[in-house]
Amino acid sequence: MNFNTILFAVENNIATITINRADKMNALNADVINDISDALDHIMSNADIRSAVITGAGGKAFVAGADISEFPTLDSKGGEALSTLGHDKLFSKIENCSKPVVAAVNGFALGGGCELAMACHFRIASENAKFGQPEVNLGLIPGYGGTQRLVQLIGKGKAMELCLTAHLIDANEAKELGLVNYVCTSETLLEHTYKILSTINTKAPLALAKIITCINAANVNTGFAVETKLFGECFDTADKNEGVDAFLNKRKAEFKGA
Repeated sequence: MNFNTILFAVENNIATITINRADKMNALNADVINDISDALDHIMSNADIRSAVITGAGGKAFVAGADISEFPTLDSKGGEALSTLGHDKLFSKIENCSKPVVAAVNGFALGGGCELAMACHFRIASENAKFGQPEVNLGLIPGYGGTQRLVQLIGKGKAMELCLTAHLIDANEAKELGLVNYVCTSETLLEHTYKILSTINTKAPLALAKIITCINAANVNTGFAVETKLFGECFDTADKNEGVDAFLNKRKAEFKGA
């Protein structure tokens, strides 16, 4: 298979998707979302692939966020469409994949990157990993499930704090909160991830698929639709324009509440 923004490999029945935009801190854009989505289609249709890993190239970032350069021209309809497309093409597809998908988080997992990691069935982090939902710094809110999955994983109070303050947490705090299962050195991250998946791969595939469905069913709610709608509404605000311009021009934003 040929991809523009990811590397794809299969070994020992485990597929590895490596987001390959290290010069852009592996930021998510439409091409990345489409490539991962296509790779997932291949994983789900190939009986020889039993599980998958998503990680980032370069060692500094898993995914440092969405590609903000795509945001300035979007209005509320465009923002809502962006969120909906992301859910349909990627985030919900990962969460509902019938084969286990694990995030091997090496470096920054911010905004859409944190949301991508949370859409996976569980997460393993390197010691240099950082997690956060800093969208409020742009006059925005998380738009790829961050307000929903973060609550499910670490609880309402801490999720509220992280989303409202835009503070980042390190790998050890993420483990304490339940956001990640294990913390490893950068050198052993993939080895540890493959070891766990090798054990999972010995189990009954149909039973694994049903476990994923059942556990996901425990978190079914209407919050994703609310998040998508309000994410779109943010794109019609002056604060969004100010936040995005400040980010792109590397200056401090001055929000007016409009």
